[in-house]
Amino acid sequence: MTDLSPSARRVQDLLDQIGLGHRVVEHEGSTRTSEDAANAVGCSVAEIAKSLIFRGKESGRPVLVVASGANRVDEKAVGRLIGEKIERADPDFVRDSTGFAIGGVPPIGHAVPPLVLIDADLMALETIWAAAGTPNAVFQLTPAQLVSMTGGRVEVVRKG
Repeated sequence: MTDLSPSARRVQDLLDQIGLGHRVVEHEGSTRTSEDAANAVGCSVAEIAKSLIFRGKESGRPVLVVASGANRVDEKAVGRLIGEKIERADPDFVRDSTGFAIGGVPPIGHAVPPLVLIDADLMALETIWAAAGTPNAVFQLTPAQLVSMTGGRVEVVRKG
């Protein structure tokens, strides 16, 4: 295995501390979008756990929604679930609050601990793939491990 890039190494170190044997895999091509990631690892788009960062409108707090790659997030529903409206985070806010760039934000290891909501649709899957610090790095885990690692609340967050 080749050496991991610094951001992917940071995620691997966090996974090593958790101690469940997760391995970060860096791909030649992009895993920035759910479709790219699914093609790279050979799974369905639904099995991609995409990390979306929003910002609480009143509190300014980061809100992490980990959603199935097949779903669009209902931002109004997320706002109701957390008790304040949310807005899309700009790239600087994402980098400052997570320590990672958009397209590679993992569900763990954020600079500012976010409020975490997890898409209920992920819970029906055996395994899922999440970003691992760069736009071409991912790792595989179970939905239960995602909940455990993030301390997230499982909720219906999809549109429709």
